[in-house]
Amino acid sequence: MQTAPDQNKPPRNAPHGVPLGHPPSPQPGNLPIVYQSPRFVVIDKPSGLLSVPGRSPDKADCVRARVQAMYPDATGPMTVHRLDLETSGLIVLALDPEAQRALSIQFEKRRVNKRYRAILGANLPNDEGAVRLPIARDWPNRPRQKVCFETGRPAETRYRVLTRFGDRTRVEFTPVTGRSHQLRIHAAHEMGLNAPILGDALYGNPAAAPRLLLHATHLRLRDPDTNNPVEIESEAPF
Repeated sequence: MQTAPDQNKPPRNAPHGVPLGHPPSPQPGNLPIVYQSPRFVVIDKPSGLLSVPGRSPDKADCVRARVQAMYPDATGPMTVHRLDLETSGLIVLALDPEAQRALSIQFEKRRVNKRYRAILGANLPNDEGAVRLPIARDWPNRPRQKVCFETGRPAETRYRVLTRFGDRTRVEFTPVTGRSHQLRIHAAHEMGLNAPILGDALYGNPAAAPRLLLHATHLRLRDPDTNNPVEIESEAPF
């Protein structure tokens, strides 16, 4: 069974596969573990850290590389899904190839419940609703994506207002699909919420906040060993 360094293990009397709460800030190089089982872990990713390595050597530092160092016996591709560089919150990594395959299928088949918190730069008129706008790559302006009704893939985001304060709104997003930059585009686009997420350098005003105010707060999936449901939470740091 794979093990992490001592500072990332649960207390001795805590069994594997139980929530560990919101751990303190990790030591340099390590990441906070929110949940761990013998075959997968859930990490609380900080904003500004890649999910997977980039193409250039200066982009080798990423969630996958750090978890591989924390769990040196882990094998396989490990990556199950990704979060944008600027997005923080819950991200799942498998510790063996079979677990990676089983968990990836859950994400691909939309069997995983995901929720996010965000702060938008406008006061939304409705308390809840859904945005359905197709998304395609914006090749001349990479890494941007765009709304395109001709070539875009269907994308749906449900939202619920949590609080309003001044000209800002705190919302909970539940993505039905998982397109790249989906939440950011659906928030910012004039045919969507027309309210960019604060700090969004691609689709809004990066000066509005010190970082992108988007955090993956909730995951509900099934354990690849037992098929039992597992729910994990992470409080948004903003």
